[in-house]
Amino acid sequence: MNNDYILEVKHLTKIYPSFKLNDISFNFKRNKIMGFIGRNGAGKTTTMKAIYNLIKIDGGEILYCGENILENEEKNKNEIGLLFGGLSFYLNKKVKAITDVTKRFYKEFDYDLYQRWISFFDIDENKKIKELSNGMRVKYNLAIALSHNAKILLLDEPTSGLDPISRDEILDCFNQISSKENVTILFSTHVISDLDKIADDITYIKEGKIIYTGDIFSFKNDYLKVIGQNIDENLKEKVGHYRKKFDTFEGIIKKSDAQLFLNYKLEEATLEDIMLFIERGHEDEKFII
Repeated sequence: MNNDYILEVKHLTKIYPSFKLNDISFNFKRNKIMGFIGRNGAGKTTTMKAIYNLIKIDGGEILYCGENILENEEKNKNEIGLLFGGLSFYLNKKVKAITDVTKRFYKEFDYDLYQRWISFFDIDENKKIKELSNGMRVKYNLAIALSHNAKILLLDEPTSGLDPISRDEILDCFNQISSKENVTILFSTHVISDLDKIADDITYIKEGKIIYTGDIFSFKNDYLKVIGQNIDENLKEKVGHYRKKFDTFEGIIKKSDAQLFLNYKLEEATLEDIMLFIERGHEDEKFII
């Protein structure tokens, strides 16, 4: 085992009639935040369910601290928190009542620690779940996960439906949890700009296959945004996700082609820019009639 990794996904395969997770491999670095990106249906949620053994896999293995995660499944699941966006509890139950039931599922639930997290997140235990905002519900889920000493958080669209301010507050929480509480986070989201703010690494899945896993900065460093006027037609084929408005165009190029665009404005590409480039390629904007 590489001591830098707390969890390793090795050659994971899951076959459905119309979809296949195809030989998925990537590793979780300790105390880091990994963004998990891809289009709807690419395989993100299926991968997370497989890691947590919510679905039976057809091949491969998951190693937790160097051992097959199923060897001591009950103990290992106590150390992994799973949070799906949009998941709700009984809306008319009070927070305290939900906690009293939930804590029974975890052998190492630390109630004193839970009380500290509830206080930190400013959650009123006497409120009903339906009285909590979406952002507070996410924080409550985090409080539960962190109170059973989770060392890994698997977060599938946890900020779905949140307003920008609440989302930013949650991102701050993720940063603090990772850096100060020594928790590793796998964070799947369609709000790609969130990952530009907090992710150390990314894993990119497309049509059931991993096309990149590693450092986010190395990934972004291979691309540039190009902006200009009246692009040379001989260069246009080098530009992906090309868009034009009035006399100005913008698009994404490979950094290896930068010398060809020295007469244009070049900027750092965002993760979202790059994802659009990869997914849409040289498919230009189209008018819908």
